[in-house]
Amino acid sequence: MINPAPPLKSIANATAKDSFAIAFAPLSIAEVYALADDAGNGAVVLMSGTVRNQTDGRPVIALEYQAYEPMALNVFRQIAAEIRVTWPQVNRVVIHHRTGYLRINEISVLVAVGCPHRAEAFDACRHAIDTLKHLAPIWKKEYYSEDEWSWAKCC
Repeated sequence: MINPAPPLKSIANATAKDSFAIAFAPLSIAEVYALADDAGNGAVVLMSGTVRNQTDGRPVIALEYQAYEPMALNVFRQIAAEIRVTWPQVNRVVIHHRTGYLRINEISVLVAVGCPHRAEAFDACRHAIDTLKHLAPIWKKEYYSEDEWSWAKCC
């Protein structure tokens, strides 16, 4: 049985300036940066998660991501709302995640936070990716060879 995400806190603090997506197509660093940028920013912190060629010392040739999209997007909104409670100066939160088959070095997730100050932007961005990894209903299939693979909770 899949455990549901915890009850959503108020998402009133997630704004129209935020952007959340689950995408099959490749993610764009330039697009996510632009979505997080704002004239009031003194910092945009962008975290790019990529497919690496090993896990715990075991060679990996590719990953395949699947997500329960409606719930994942709600988790992304919840993360943005929590960020605004802890770091009220944050003016943009962008969370985009890939699905499908990804090769080594492809981008699997982009998280960007725009804020007037760098310390808060770094802290909020780290909170976003760490929380996403724990709560979002996203799974990855690690391919060790064409015939050997295993599923794991992302990320």
